[in-house]
Amino acid sequence: MRHFQVSQTLKMVVPNEVIPIEHYLRQPHRLVRAITDPRRIQQLTPSHFRLQLRPLQFMMLRLEPTVDLQVWTEAEGTLHLRSLDCEIRGPQFRQQSFGLELAGTLTPHRQESTTELQGKADLKIQVDVPPPLKLLPESVLEQSGRAFLNGILLTIKYRLERQLLQDYQRWFKTELAQANTTLSITVGS
Repeated sequence: MRHFQVSQTLKMVVPNEVIPIEHYLRQPHRLVRAITDPRRIQQLTPSHFRLQLRPLQFMMLRLEPTVDLQVWTEAEGTLHLRSLDCEIRGPQFRQQSFGLELAGTLTPHRQESTTELQGKADLKIQVDVPPPLKLLPESVLEQSGRAFLNGILLTIKYRLERQLLQDYQRWFKTELAQANTTLSITVGS
């Protein structure tokens, strides 16, 4: 079994709005939709999701992973994500020849006019390397494995940076409009 592990960090600044981003982060389904295509997500419970990832190509291997994630938020607003289970499809793999572990956090740090979100994600896989790849030099295999995993985390990072802010702004405008409607109805009654 070969082990590959990488980490990625994230820092992004979000303007403070009437409804703080901490309220948004308490809705795990919103974050999950920000990191992957919503059509590839199955929500199993309020904090448990099954993600069918796009097929991945690593050297001559084609991987089709399905990952179960748990996402939850602590009282002060730190959001946690971790993998619970992983299933891999591909002709080269038996279920026991592949393992995936993903763990991440996203912590809001409120300032005067902005909130800085600081995140960290760790991705680790264990894989039984198929015979043709065992012939590669150890350094090439290690470098390729780390580059492959880094590519996965960078894709998640860029998608989160792009999608999270847009979704947060849509969400708080909708929440604000609903609150104003409720207030108008209450005052008008």
